[in-house]
Amino acid sequence: MPKADELKKIASQIRRDIVRMVHGASSGHPGGSLGCTDLFTALFFEILDHNPKNFDMNGTGQDIFFLSNGHISPAFYSALARSGYFPVSELGTFRKIHSRLQGHPATMEGLPGIRVASGSLGQGLSVSIGAANAKKLNNDPKLVFCLMGDGELNEGQVWEAAMYAGSKKVDNLIAIVDHNQKQIDGPTDEVMPLGSLRAKFEAFEFKVLEMDGNDMDDIMETITRAKSETGKGCPVVIIMKTEMGMGVDFMMGTHKWHGVAPDDEQTEKALAQLEETLGDY
Repeated sequence: MPKADELKKIASQIRRDIVRMVHGASSGHPGGSLGCTDLFTALFFEILDHNPKNFDMNGTGQDIFFLSNGHISPAFYSALARSGYFPVSELGTFRKIHSRLQGHPATMEGLPGIRVASGSLGQGLSVSIGAANAKKLNNDPKLVFCLMGDGELNEGQVWEAAMYAGSKKVDNLIAIVDHNQKQIDGPTDEVMPLGSLRAKFEAFEFKVLEMDGNDMDDIMETITRAKSETGKGCPVVIIMKTEMGMGVDFMMGTHKWHGVAPDDEQTEKALAQLEETLGDY
């Protein structure tokens, strides 16, 4: 079976996990989680050089990943569990009292795979730059990946970080922007138009790539290219086009499922569209 087909089957299960987790908690953010599922699958099952069984906060000798838009934690948690960081059964505790799977990733619970509390938007790129600089100081050749949302780019701290990364040649960093063009209050073009993200990041001296974040082949090819662009004196950013709610027809094409949990009937309808490939938790 081709590698991309295997990854697509894993992505289908992660989407099922997302729907079930958010429904079980009666809260959460399914839209962006479903849209970014293919990226999380590619990263944690193929691209990252990481060791789920030997997690530590420093990530020395491993690629490390930071989720800046922490509200899409269901996709992150499922990818972590399914790739071996913690038991898959723990996904059933999402957003429950005393759970390690908080609505936004947190570090105090000691959940393997989580290196920073996130979800207070705008901070992830700064944290990632710090980690990338630490790797350089420690002569660690591995890479740092950071995922941000496009609505998150309304935050000024993102651009301060971008200015630093470009001027200081942080070239072991691959930033990814989920450009689904939607945020909690509506389309990004209506809330705060982003203009040309390519032009903006190029102005900050980033190498800019673009990809379809819901096409597994394009994801694999583009991130492979991004890795080949590291070490050349400039940070890399991938502008990733996705569809919010991808895989569940009634959640697609709208911002309304940014932070709304499906009811029983909607959950049943959603799961009917998603193949169970690895076994539900």
